[in-house]
Formats: sequence, C-alpha cells, structure tokens
Amino acid sequence: MKNKILSATLSGLLLVGVSGCSDFSDFGDTNLNPAATTNPNIGALLTNVEAGIAGYATQTRGGLYAQYFSETQYTDVSLYSIPQVAFVGEYTGSLYDLENIIIQDQSRNMSAIAKILKQYIFWTITDRWGDVPYSEALKGVEFPTPKYDRQEEIYKGIIQGLKEAVTEFDNSPITGDVIFGGNIDLWKRTANSIRLLAAIQLSKKFPSPTGYAATEFKAALNDPAGYITTNAQNFAVSYPGGNFNSNWWNLYNGRKDFAESETMTTLLGSLADTRQSVFGGATELEGQPNSNATSNIGMPYGLRRASAEAFTADNPTWARILRGDKRTNNGTVHIITASQVALARAEAADYGWTTENLQTVYRQGITLSFEQWGLSAPANSYFTQNNVALAAAAGTGANIRNISVQRFIATYPNGLQGWNIWRKTGFPVLTPAPDATNTSKQIPRRYVYDPNTEYSSNKASVEAAAALIPGGDTQDSRVWWDQ
Repeated sequence: MKNKILSATLSGLLLVGVSGCSDFSDFGDTNLNPAATTNPNIGALLTNVEAGIAGYATQTRGGLYAQYFSETQYTDVSLYSIPQVAFVGEYTGSLYDLENIIIQDQSRNMSAIAKILKQYIFWTITDRWGDVPYSEALKGVEFPTPKYDRQEEIYKGIIQGLKEAVTEFDNSPITGDVIFGGNIDLWKRTANSIRLLAAIQLSKKFPSPTGYAATEFKAALNDPAGYITTNAQNFAVSYPGGNFNSNWWNLYNGRKDFAESETMTTLLGSLADTRQSVFGGATELEGQPNSNATSNIGMPYGLRRASAEAFTADNPTWARILRGDKRTNNGTVHIITASQVALARAEAADYGWTTENLQTVYRQGITLSFEQWGLSAPANSYFTQNNVALAAAAGTGANIRNISVQRFIATYPNGLQGWNIWRKTGFPVLTPAPDATNTSKQIPRRYVYDPNTEYSSNKASVEAAAALIPGGDTQDSRVWWDQ
C-alpha cells in the first residue's frame, strides 16, 4: 500500500515541481529565507523530502567505515582517504524544504512532521561532522554566516525539538505524506524512537542512571504516544519502482562498486546467524536484481584496487549488499526499526537506566530483526551461545559487548548508525584496513569540514569550530559524544 501512495504522489510531484535545491555555491546562499517562496505547495515539498529521506540510511561511507561493506574497485574510502564531503546540500535541499513547510504553517500536522524530519536530518549531520550550524541555520539574512553549534547543544536541541513536535499534532489535513499516509500515531512513535536512539548515543557522556541521557531516554520511553514496537510501525520508505526506485536497487543498477564485507559475513558465520541468507546476494543480474540466490562470500575489507578486482574476478558470486529480492526496484528501505529500538532499550536496561526486563527486551529486539527480514525466529540455542547470551546482571553495563554486536547486526545495512554504534562502544572489534593510506592508519571517527564550501564561504565560523575540536579538524578527531 505504501508504494502505491508513493507512486501516485511522486507522479503528481513531477507536475507541480519543488522549490528546494542543492546547487548553491556558498553558505550564504544556504541561509536564504525560505519564506521568500511564493505560495509553495507544501504537500509537494513534504513528498520531495520523504522520497529522499532513505538516503540517510543507505549512505555507503558510514557503512564502509563500519565494515558493513567493502569496495570492489574504487577503494579510496575504505582506505581512509580524506573525504571531500560537504553538508551544504543538506541545508539547501531537504532542510530548506522542511523549513519552508514550518514557516508557511498551513497545516499544524504537516509542520509537526516537518519538525520531526528536520531534527532527524540534523541528527545525521552532527553524527558525521560534530559541531555544525544549527541554531542560526535556515534563518535567512538574519544569520548569513551561521555559527557552528557545539554537538552537545545540538543533541539537546534535537531531543527537545522532537519532544515538542509530538505535542503539536491536531486534526489539520495532511497531504504529501508518502511514508505513513497521514497516520499521526506512527509519526509520534517515530519521533519518540529517534529520542530513544539519540539518548542512548550519549551514554558515554552521561552514563549515570540519573543523568541527562537516562532522564531523556525514560521520558521518551514513558511518553503516552509510544514508540516503534512492531515492524508494521517501522520508519521506512517503500518505493513503487519505475521512475522511483529503491536506493539499494540503484546501487547495482549501474556500476557495482560495493559488496558485503568479509568482516560482516565472518561475524554472522561465527554465530550461525541466518540473517546472512538475506544480507548477501550472489548476483545483481545486470541491473535486474531479482535473484533470490544468497552468498556468504564476503569481500575482504580494505584492499587496494588491483587486489579487490582480482578477488571479484576469482569469486563471481561475491556477496552483494542484500539478497536480490530484498533489493528490488520497488523495495523498502528501513530507516528506524522496532528491532533497533528494542535493542536500545536493552542497552538502557543494562546500564540501569530503566527497570525493563533486560533479557526480555534483548530477545525481543533480536527476534524482531529476524522477523523484519522475513526469517523465522532463531532457536533458543542461538540466544545461549557465549557471544550472544547476557551473562551479567542488569544495571551493571557488563553486557555491552554482546548487546552492541546485536545492535550492529540489526542495524545493517544502515551504515551511519552502524558506525555510530562502533564509535561509541568499540564493538564489534574492527581491524583497520591493511592497506590504509591515511597517516594514522586508523578507522576515521568523523568527517572533516569541506574546504571547498565551509572554509571558503563561512571561514570565520568554521575556523572557530575547528579550533574547539580536540585534535583539530581531522578524521581521527572524535565528535563530542565519542570523546
């Protein structure tokens, strides 16, 4: 049903057009006043954002750093070359459209949805770069060169913004919602789920059961609007195919540059984890990835190009990202799932933040992950093996290794979230690329600010931000929650 809604709405979108753009050349332009748009079609703006929101869950760079994926020929990213990645397009594109919806305020419900999506996007930006424009961003000529807010303040702003958005829904009309079809209950659950995941990400900075992170986690957990508990409630985009294809389909519809990594296949194999049967596909069938053949031949991680090409030539059924029937053009991209939320709840219980039954929510989270991929729940023997079982008592934080590994697996193939889990906890243990080309030879901890946009157009602000980063503006420096 979802992809039928998306198909019809996107077809209309082609006719009415959208106002957001991503080709402005300097940061001053990214702070153009969205209110200048004349009579925008806010339904079209919302559809435009929602149709592209899955891109945040399918970005390959985070997945390469987390070793979910390997590169098959152009191996620069997995060898840790300095990224030339700018966040300018985030502000001139989706954030611009969302701010337009909020400023126009033609529908309180659509404004609330826009606020949720806005905070979600800012969450993904700060997790990659750390300190970024937030409080002064998107405010037009008032702040043409916005300051870079500290990540701590951004996180607190995101959590507060989501909390407020949940209370703002009413009975106003909703158009252009291709994700939930105007279902307010599911939007509230999504907002509260993001709150839970954002709060658990701060456990290194606020470990105490009475600290900020635990307090906000419990507030979201106890919010009467609820959170995502079933796969039917997942925050996901289902594509109709045709002119609007799944991001995972597009990854193999042209060049075939990415594989499931040997790191991942080895991890799953060590647990006899049947999720591998859907995580890796044996073929992409030259642009028609409809084969159900599975593969457990993971691509060795961090090879130079010649070695990578030799491996794929010798192993033609190397594991593509997802089995073909999970990578169709009319497939679904999962952004936030019931499994991710349940396992975050397990982590919180392990810290003693909540009184939820640790074993129950942990098992529930793992089972939901299998269910999400259409697999039978694992046998009891899966849960009792040493690298899965939770042997320590709740409230001690001593089960973090196994919980983190299960969170990591359940989050696949959402690379940014997988990278977040590894950066925060150190699990699963990852070995840096053997042929790494960066000076430290270590896995990157953040994106650097882009010299072609930030340093050229908002120089004073970015230099002030860089000066506050322990270790400076490098890949090896850590974002605040990772320090």
